[in-house]
Amino acid sequence: MQLEKLKAFILEKLHKELPHWLTYHSVHHTEEVVQHAYELGKEEGLSPEELLILQTAAILHDTGFLVAVQDHEKISCGFAREYLPLYEYNDAQIEQVCKIIMATQLPQSPFDKLSKVLCDADLYYLGTNNYQLYAARLYREMKHYSSGLSDESWQQQQTTFLQQHEYYTKAARNKLAALKKENFKHVKKSYKKHDKTHSDFRAWDIFLMIVGSLIAGFALQGFLLPNKFLDGGVTGISLLIHGVYQFDFPIVFTIVNIPLIILAVYVVNKKFAVKTLISIILVSLFTHFIPYPVITTDKLLTSIFGGFFAGIGMGLTIRAGSAMDGIEVLAVYTLKRSSFTISEIILAINAIIFVIAASHFGIETALYSMLTYFTASKTVDYVVEGIEAYTGVTIISGNSERIKEKLVNEMGKGVTIYKGERGFLPGKYEVHADVDIIFTVITRLELRKLKNLVYSEDPKAFVFANTIKETSGGIIKQKSSH
Repeated sequence: MQLEKLKAFILEKLHKELPHWLTYHSVHHTEEVVQHAYELGKEEGLSPEELLILQTAAILHDTGFLVAVQDHEKISCGFAREYLPLYEYNDAQIEQVCKIIMATQLPQSPFDKLSKVLCDADLYYLGTNNYQLYAARLYREMKHYSSGLSDESWQQQQTTFLQQHEYYTKAARNKLAALKKENFKHVKKSYKKHDKTHSDFRAWDIFLMIVGSLIAGFALQGFLLPNKFLDGGVTGISLLIHGVYQFDFPIVFTIVNIPLIILAVYVVNKKFAVKTLISIILVSLFTHFIPYPVITTDKLLTSIFGGFFAGIGMGLTIRAGSAMDGIEVLAVYTLKRSSFTISEIILAINAIIFVIAASHFGIETALYSMLTYFTASKTVDYVVEGIEAYTGVTIISGNSERIKEKLVNEMGKGVTIYKGERGFLPGKYEVHADVDIIFTVITRLELRKLKNLVYSEDPKAFVFANTIKETSGGIIKQKSSH
């Protein structure tokens, strides 16, 4: 059995051919399983030949990921039968290797000491200080081929798996069981905290939808409806129908949104559709039953402040995970069936609304309505993103080491480094050098501080920033310890 030659060949193949999104089942995972299998096997008193068979199974146990995730153990056995004869393994040894590999399929089913050792080596990380790191890698990997996997579901799966799992060998239990128990306590505590936070967040969602609907009703009855002004999107369509045919606005608003709510079930998800329905019903009820005062008949004030309050209302409902206007749902649906972007689709729909408004209410009213829509859309951006909207900053400097150090230690930021080259200037094209390109995410209010920090280290540094619509994970803002 030519174990070392087989190992070199398989590890090189995994390194070159495994998909990049396999953040857990990478070549590094295989290397660690081989190492842990050997260590546990020696402690369990395996013979030299048994250790060779065990390590062979460890080397090949995840090669199936080269082809597919589903039934990768069976595919790994196929690779074993294909490659092992080339490295002087006989038929009996190959079948033994395959049986050991199949024992690692979840739920694990070890049948002898070798398969028990490999099963424990495969899940070695459960009882280490690196549990959280490997669990995060596995979660990212699973999200790739199971996009419906939620944080809540993942937390629950971790808790259940750790609670039910037991190591099979005495060596693994002695080494790993105590720390695995601590990891389970930590995950269980985090899950309970997440569950409580999620529950509180649902109550907060309801509060935001109520307040947002109240403010939107104020914008409609206090500014837009009395002055026959329009907004964009479905709200604009409803105001247009109300203005032309004098139908009751709350009824029109609800009816026009219903098809888009149904569409949202398929385009987004059922939870979003239900929340959107609640928000729309609340707006309709508040607009119909609450006697909001008419604030002004001045056209400029109406267009600006009508849009401002409408934007606040819509922004709050968006923060609650719903929408007060189904135009985005229609845009996403159309996007999948055309080459246009969402922004282009929304712009085209609103252009049609304002052209019709101009023909019925005059160009002046249509222009003021466009100002209303612009004000509302900008207000929505501020409500959703906040004044501290996240900003991605890229820094190119010859003094990148000092800048990285200050970003991490003084500003408490996480940084990502790209390897690049700088130079290539006009007249000096041949002059260039390797450089670390720094990328970090900050809030808008921190941008000036960051620039001062960078330019204090390198006045010639190249810095550019762009707004980020949404961030998740990483180190963005310093959090108080708890």
